[in-house]
Amino acid sequence: MPMNEEEIVRLIKEALPDAEVEIKDLRGDGDHYQAYVESRAFIGKTKVQQHQMVYAALQGRVGGVLHALALNTAVPAKAG
Repeated sequence: MPMNEEEIVRLIKEALPDAEVEIKDLRGDGDHYQAYVESRAFIGKTKVQQHQMVYAALQGRVGGVLHALALNTAVPAKAG
């Protein structure tokens, strides 16, 4: 069963409450998404660490229920 956009946003925001999250279903199938996540929690973290934080928020669903996720992360422009 595919994941819907609301569930992806909910999981990310549970782990990163200040996150701004934009989700796009790339194929309309609920299996292939693009996500942009911006959070102050990423301050001082490498891109790899930022991505790991988002994958951890999705609780092992990437590669399973969520087949593919093209991920872009960033620190808010007004941060620190």
